[in-house]
Amino acid sequence: MARTTIYFASDAHLGARFHQDPHAVERRLVRWLDSIKDNAIAVWFLGDMFDYWYEYKYVVPKGFTRFLGKVAELSDLGVEIHFFIGNHDIWMFDYLPTEVGAIIHRKPLTINLLGKNFFLAHGDEVDNRSLGFRIIRRIFRNRFCQWLYAGIHPRWTFGFALGWSLSSRKKGLKKEAQEYEGEASEYLVAFAKQYLNEHPDINFFIFGHRHIMLDLMLNRTCRLLIAGDWMQHFSYISWDGNQLLLDQFEVEE
Repeated sequence: MARTTIYFASDAHLGARFHQDPHAVERRLVRWLDSIKDNAIAVWFLGDMFDYWYEYKYVVPKGFTRFLGKVAELSDLGVEIHFFIGNHDIWMFDYLPTEVGAIIHRKPLTINLLGKNFFLAHGDEVDNRSLGFRIIRRIFRNRFCQWLYAGIHPRWTFGFALGWSLSSRKKGLKKEAQEYEGEASEYLVAFAKQYLNEHPDINFFIFGHRHIMLDLMLNRTCRLLIAGDWMQHFSYISWDGNQLLLDQFEVEE
C-alpha cells in the first residue's frame, strides 16, 4: 500500500493525574496510530503528548509503553516521526531520537510538505500575553536552569511537576484550555495574521496547545488549524497533498 498522507496530532498529556483512565487515553491514541500506519508518510506530534517529560542521563519517565512501542513500530516501518516540545514536555533530549527514531523540534518550523508551505508549532512559543508565562518559559528553556534542575532527585521532580499540573488544571489556570471566543480574542489567529503579512507564501498554519478544534480561512490561499487534543476531542489533522482535514478518531465498539 502506497504511503500518501501526513498526520498531525497534539496534547494527549499522557501520564497526567487528571485523566480518569490514563490507559484508556493511551490505548485510543495507539489504535489511531495503528489505523494509519500503512498509509502514513509522517506523523507530527505538535507538543504536550506527555503531561511531563524530563530526561536525566540514565532516567526517563516510566509508563507510555503502548504509545512508545507503537511509535517505534511506525518508525521501523519507515514512517517519519516528529515531536515538537510543548510547555509540558520541554525537556526532550536524546532518548526519543535514539530509541524510536524521532526528530525533535524545539522551535516553530516552516516547511514544504507535499507541495504546500506549512508553519508548524506547538503554540506556546508565540503566546506573549502574560509576562509571568514568558518568564517561566524562558527559565524552563534555559540550559543552565535545566542543568540545575537535573541535580534534584527524580523522586522529587516528577511528583512536583505532576502535582503542579494537576493543581493548575483544577484551579482553571490553564489559559490554553479556554474556549474559542472569535478571531479578535484568539492570539494564535492574531499571530498568524501578522506573520502572514510578512510571509505571504504560507498556505497552512497548524498549532496545538489550545485544546480546541479550529479550521479558519485567513485569506483565499491560507488556513489556520488548531489540532484539538487527545483528552476530549481525540482529534487529528491529515494532509495528502490535496485535502487538509481536521477530524476525530472514533473507536468502533
